[in-house]
Amino acid sequence: MSKVFVIGLDCAEPTLVFDRWREHLPNLRRLMEAGTYGELTSTIPAITVPAWASMLSSRDPGQLGFYGFRNRADYSYERMTIATGSAVKADRVWDILSRLGRQVVVVAVPQTYPVRPVNGCLISCFLTPSTHSQYTYPPELRWEIQELIAGEYMVDVPQFRTENKEFLLQQIYDMADQQHAVVRHLLKTKAWDFFMHVDMGVDRIHHGFWKYFDERHPLHEPGNPYQNAIRDYYIHLDRQIGEWLTLLDDDTAVLVVSDHGGQPMMGGIAFNEWLKQEGYLVLDYQPEGIVPLEKCEVNWAQTRAWGSGGYYARLFLNVKGREPEGAIEPADYERVRDELIARIAAIPDPQGRPLGSVAYKPEEIYRQVNNIPPDLIVYFGNLGWRSVGSLGLNRIYTFENDTGPDDANHAQEGLYIYYDPKRRGQGHGPTRHLMDVAPTILELMDVPVPDDMQGRSFV
Repeated sequence: MSKVFVIGLDCAEPTLVFDRWREHLPNLRRLMEAGTYGELTSTIPAITVPAWASMLSSRDPGQLGFYGFRNRADYSYERMTIATGSAVKADRVWDILSRLGRQVVVVAVPQTYPVRPVNGCLISCFLTPSTHSQYTYPPELRWEIQELIAGEYMVDVPQFRTENKEFLLQQIYDMADQQHAVVRHLLKTKAWDFFMHVDMGVDRIHHGFWKYFDERHPLHEPGNPYQNAIRDYYIHLDRQIGEWLTLLDDDTAVLVVSDHGGQPMMGGIAFNEWLKQEGYLVLDYQPEGIVPLEKCEVNWAQTRAWGSGGYYARLFLNVKGREPEGAIEPADYERVRDELIARIAAIPDPQGRPLGSVAYKPEEIYRQVNNIPPDLIVYFGNLGWRSVGSLGLNRIYTFENDTGPDDANHAQEGLYIYYDPKRRGQGHGPTRHLMDVAPTILELMDVPVPDDMQGRSFV
């Protein structure tokens, strides 16, 4: 039986770790050379929520019943809920291990707020409103942390959508250094069989600084002062990882995983503008300026579809007998969905070339569909283009983000590195699915894998 140490790097991009900056990352490189590494296919949608919960429960988003941070609470037009930890009803690996008496330490893993008891220690994630909330288990662990870091523990970067890049960098490094100190302290002072930490700084620095290093980015400026900001942060994390590895024994397997990758944001598709232009969304009044959909006067009786913004888009149909003022006859539901799938696929880029957008039907990509899914989940340009939900742009294409500065979008392939001192690795290995991670952890710890887990162990 192995102990298992999991290093989560939210949004870590495989091409940067495996190729572009490999020589600058000696500790990750050592794990790769002695272990097995490759791409880790994310969920659809490839976003923090639901990807980490899917990884650690080995269930898809439809089974989990949430399809992003915000989900429909009912079939009204306005009510949405945030998928905090309370939305996760399925067991994650630490729940199974805790019941079996194995000792666990969980730090900053998404969707662990509100805090639930574990057999060991848990520090909640970036969804924690503030450290004035109960963010640790056991409760008294918060005082231990406060004494260790001599200040307020950072659950996230408070302002990552900012043009003040020096301030943003400082926040990201402060959070990394605080959490590194906490992880190192817990590794030294707590008994554990399973330990997991997720660094959100990789995600935050990608969204804040991608245009500065990537020549493909439409806003890239060669020779800018932040050319190496992301690379230097990866190097900083690699040093921290090296310190953690020195505290592990020869019975500990290591997994480095990301929930999705990253890529340059090429622009945005104003989804509701497009739906309005195509005649699916009808407004009573044209808004003045750029206005979120929820602040617009929508003529629901004549509207057949509306959408949401984000790194991917969710499309909702207005169905008679389901929504309050439904405009689509239930018998026409599939015809309208198929029509929209074809029209979305035909959206060109600004130069008239194929954009390569795809719209997925939830019931075709998930084993089950629970709660209220979108009617379609849309990727614009293989996630190279984000969805902009606001109205008032009066055009389909935009190069400004309606929710604040953002340089990067997500990519479907994240990464994994699997190192077990008891087993010889194979170097570059096959592409895996992130739902394979939970069965791998359980098998390494000699725990039977539940039959309803979808993934297959790496081992």
